[in-house]
Amino acid sequence: MRLYIFTFLSVISLSSFSQAARKYSNEFLNIGVDAAALGMSSAVTAHTSDVNSGYWNPAGLVHVEDSQLALMHSSYFANIANYDYAAFAKPLDDRSVIGISLIRFAVDDILNTTQLIDSQGNINFDRISLFSTADYGLTFSYARKLPLDGLNYGVNAKVIRRIIGDFASAWGVGLDFGIQFESGNNWKFGVMARDITTTYNSWSINEEAFETIRNAVEGQNQDLPETTEITIPKLQVGISKLIEFHYDYTLLASANLNVRFSENNDIVSTSFASVNPAAGFEFAYNSLVYLRGGVGNFQNELQIDNSEQLTFQPSLGLGFKYKGIHVDYAFTDIGDQSIALYSNVFSLKLDFSIFR
Repeated sequence: MRLYIFTFLSVISLSSFSQAARKYSNEFLNIGVDAAALGMSSAVTAHTSDVNSGYWNPAGLVHVEDSQLALMHSSYFANIANYDYAAFAKPLDDRSVIGISLIRFAVDDILNTTQLIDSQGNINFDRISLFSTADYGLTFSYARKLPLDGLNYGVNAKVIRRIIGDFASAWGVGLDFGIQFESGNNWKFGVMARDITTTYNSWSINEEAFETIRNAVEGQNQDLPETTEITIPKLQVGISKLIEFHYDYTLLASANLNVRFSENNDIVSTSFASVNPAAGFEFAYNSLVYLRGGVGNFQNELQIDNSEQLTFQPSLGLGFKYKGIHVDYAFTDIGDQSIALYSNVFSLKLDFSIFR
């Protein structure tokens, strides 16, 4: 039954391109990467400092001292959708680093039941076929230290590929820009501007295949949608503080303000922008074992009686590090407190310095 529902949703999604600029576009790029960061509710803009910085804030890549590789997998909607991520970063010199990352969010082997009933009204199971929907985000990153001590910047160039079976496909491009600044006493600040030029998706629709689903939902003719989709900019501002206890113990506290330039259900929402806070912590022992937690994604959910209820998304995570091998786990919605995507997330990070 769930696969039938996804068939319906995929058909309807073709008509969702009718608005050139929308509040929500390329949302698969907003899920997040790295179980360590997700365990802190993604409040890592200020202090991210490894290969995963290409996603969170490319300025943080300057802290990569040797080549690093990161991998992550998680599943959503009772394992119907798969979310995969891989990234690699390498220093160019003592002041600059490059990185590349790939994200794939996909639902594979969906039952296409739009032709199940023929023109005579007969059910013919031989007319059922399979198709997949997949979203890809390929990011090229560059980061560099500026002459002012503690100030770094980074730039992302993104290439987006989206596919809905044989019905439609799209290419998109966009840019991100990030900065980080580290002051005395272990305070860090960061700003990440996503889609700063707006990100354009240009869709190509198979009109012949589209005709086969135009009347797939009885009484609802599907009009051929527009082919341009625009993702509006987003801004993330972060701050973090590292506290040391007797050398072996440390506590990292961080907070983010996530800003969308549109009106939605965030805890602070205006016609100009909406703001959603997030906070997280990481308690570490001897840079070996990590306990993480956080809370974010505050939303004013509309209830059946038209009242609003504030929901949030708490997270919890564990991490282990041995030499250059990092293994992390996160559960991203403890107690099912929100309607957001939640999952058990595992990630692996490998620092090539262990081979030297």
